[in-house]
Amino acid sequence: MAQAGEKPAGKKRGGDRFWPWTPRFWSGMNAPAWFSLLARNRCAVSPSRWLLALNISVSSLANSLFAGIQGLRYGRRIRAARLPQDPIFILGHWRSGTTLLHELLVLDRRFTFPDNYAAFGPDHFLVSAWFFKPLLWLLVPRQRPMDNMLFAWHLPQEDEFALCNMGARSPYLSTAFPNRPLQDRDYLDLANLPPAALDRWKRCLLRFLKSLTVQEAKPIVLKSPPHTARIRVLLEMFPQAKFVHIVRDPQVLFASTCNLWRRLFETQGMQKPNFEGIEENVFETFERMYAAYDRDRPLIPPGQFAEVRYEDLVARPMDEMRRIYEELGLGGFDEAAPQLAAYFAEKADYQTNRYQLSPELADEVRRRWGWFAARYGYAPPAE
Repeated sequence: MAQAGEKPAGKKRGGDRFWPWTPRFWSGMNAPAWFSLLARNRCAVSPSRWLLALNISVSSLANSLFAGIQGLRYGRRIRAARLPQDPIFILGHWRSGTTLLHELLVLDRRFTFPDNYAAFGPDHFLVSAWFFKPLLWLLVPRQRPMDNMLFAWHLPQEDEFALCNMGARSPYLSTAFPNRPLQDRDYLDLANLPPAALDRWKRCLLRFLKSLTVQEAKPIVLKSPPHTARIRVLLEMFPQAKFVHIVRDPQVLFASTCNLWRRLFETQGMQKPNFEGIEENVFETFERMYAAYDRDRPLIPPGQFAEVRYEDLVARPMDEMRRIYEELGLGGFDEAAPQLAAYFAEKADYQTNRYQLSPELADEVRRRWGWFAARYGYAPPAE
């Protein structure tokens, strides 16, 4: 796939070297989760990543130690916690604007969310944040590896990473071993899991949300692209949950998602990636995600769903956010409006990455995702 005019996503620490001391997603895993991941992948770590794997192995032992401390200090409170209300879930494919929408909604101080540190250390963030946040800040990059957006511990993050670090199975685990066969694909939509496996996944998510509630007893706003395919299960767990679905031009979406996985394979993988099969995996995952979404979207009761196009949100942010608030019955938009206006004023100069697909791939996107483009008012399939 040809990519032209892409703005670099920030300089990597250590120049162009693979820096083993920078924390990765997996650096927050507890020991059983990490060593199980290694075993399932036959310890197929590339020689150039051995030091990184050793670093994460040591970190996993520390994570388990601090998890035990959190269990002693907060275990009873976590088990007894009750969410003040069912969460708000942001749905949408990777690179469709879910991060932007997440950051906008949590500007409303009535809500809480998992920040980067809670997703990094989900088993112990209640007892360790005061110490590790400033210490690890010296090691983490200032921008996300896939785009130009700021990285900071206090910013919102996907709960999917928290689940991985707690030992839950996820398609994201393929990122750790990108040259191995794709992992845990049934955990994208949860539809074909055995009952015991599904129950473990639910308990893991609920434990994380209860921990967030112990930290701050407010309604939680969550964002994770795989949740787009999990509406049925999420409604079983949270019947009053609200959902916001964001979409984007599929041509841009495809190119940006391929870039996302390339950058994550480079920066997060235990193997030097060969990048084989990325394009087809993006096609297939999108199609599976939206097959599940279309199947279960009618289950969402009236008044619990809103939808927005990324392009409209960027062009008319205040109007679109007001509409989302009204359709979800959130109230309080006028109180949140000053924070929203300040956010967009601060981000006025932000430039998104730009991509140029090869003609062959552009045709394939139109052929396979043309129905999506037509549904949401993008370029027609025959164009």
